[in-house]
Amino acid sequence: MTRKIALVVNPTSGRGLGARVAPVVRRRFEEAGITADEYTTTCAEDVGRISAAVIASGADAVTLIGGDGTIHLGAQVLAKSGMPFGVIPAGTGNDFARGIGVPLKDPVKAADLIVAGNTRSVDLAVAKDEYITTIVAGGFDSLVNKRANAMRWPKGNARYTVATLAELRTFKPLEYVVTVDGEVIETKAMLVAVGTGPTYGGGLQICAGAEIDDGLLDITIIPPISRLTLLQMFPKLAKGTHVTDPRLRMLRGKSVRIDSPGITAYADGEPLGPLPVDITIAPGALTVFA
Repeated sequence: MTRKIALVVNPTSGRGLGARVAPVVRRRFEEAGITADEYTTTCAEDVGRISAAVIASGADAVTLIGGDGTIHLGAQVLAKSGMPFGVIPAGTGNDFARGIGVPLKDPVKAADLIVAGNTRSVDLAVAKDEYITTIVAGGFDSLVNKRANAMRWPKGNARYTVATLAELRTFKPLEYVVTVDGEVIETKAMLVAVGTGPTYGGGLQICAGAEIDDGLLDITIIPPISRLTLLQMFPKLAKGTHVTDPRLRMLRGKSVRIDSPGITAYADGEPLGPLPVDITIAPGALTVFA
């Protein structure tokens, strides 16, 4: 029986990478005997609307071509629908794709995972009535994210590096109240990050060791440290070796509340809203090709 896959394309993701990748993926599906109906988004709201239409259409699966923002919007509709969900990374960070083991720079190999048809269920975080596919950031990292989103140069992960250096000039530790499964932690910190997977910001392993299907949220608290020390920590964050630093606090739980005055939380690289924010876990909420 011929499989029918809806191919939802964000043509503007990755500065046009989504549009360039789409024909390659469609051709791979057709070679495998898969019928691919293509839908092109023209605005952010299209992703959810098209995803809902795809579910109703009787397609066997949906594949999103885009970055973490596109995946976030699709997940709002596709979570708990039971419809298998494929990802072709074409954004700046691609952290959700990274977390489920999708090749980041080879769209044909990414499409091969969908052709093979093997699926797994992964957890999603829930905050402010939204599903979160990667990390909720609150602190220095959210300020970096805000700055990076506003930048036109440079491209790719280098944008986060430049934004980090710019924010370091003026950033000071923040006062937090963090509650994990009812335990209240009052502390100063540089940032608090909560997620289901290990990475954000294009591969920084802020929650190194996080498993995307263990039914738990991973929490990382970086205490007050000098600007130089924080800068020196970034290579370790890229490798996940920062976990050996005794100053860091790394926790796990099923519910987390973060509060810090004047800070806006970011999730999946986009603004989520002002703190405080309550975060819970939705185990096995999304079925993905991986």
